[in-house]
Amino acid sequence: MKLQTKYLGEIAIEEQKQIYFANGIPGFPDEKQFVLLDVPDNPVFQILQSVQSTFTAFFVINPFLLYKDYSFDLDDNTIETLQIKSENEVVILSIVTLKDPFHSSTINLKAPIVINSNQMLGKQYILNHEDYPSKASINPSLVLEGEK
Repeated sequence: MKLQTKYLGEIAIEEQKQIYFANGIPGFPDEKQFVLLDVPDNPVFQILQSVQSTFTAFFVINPFLLYKDYSFDLDDNTIETLQIKSENEVVILSIVTLKDPFHSSTINLKAPIVINSNQMLGKQYILNHEDYPSKASINPSLVLEGEK
């Protein structure tokens, strides 16, 4: 299947690689089908691209690469909705807000994207506690240095 993307132009994707978000993503309730695309020459970032709309795409990153102590528990409803049977099938991503200069970019730790990679089901999961900000530094070493 051919897909016109926001950042990578037209690409071919396999239909079984589509991730279904039953409720869309907050702010984009009608966007229910996405694909996760690798960024050429960048092993850290990916793009969560809508299949329905060329212009709906988000840069994402595995938050554990930046914040080693990041953790949260999924509620039973989310586990059931995403048909999660094992931790091994769960992929956690954070949406990146790119800024210029790059080191001022942020990631959303408050509302991670949770994907069941076996069932290809996804959901943006909003954390109910204040432990993590929606605009965490993409460069945690700068945050830690600033605390000293």
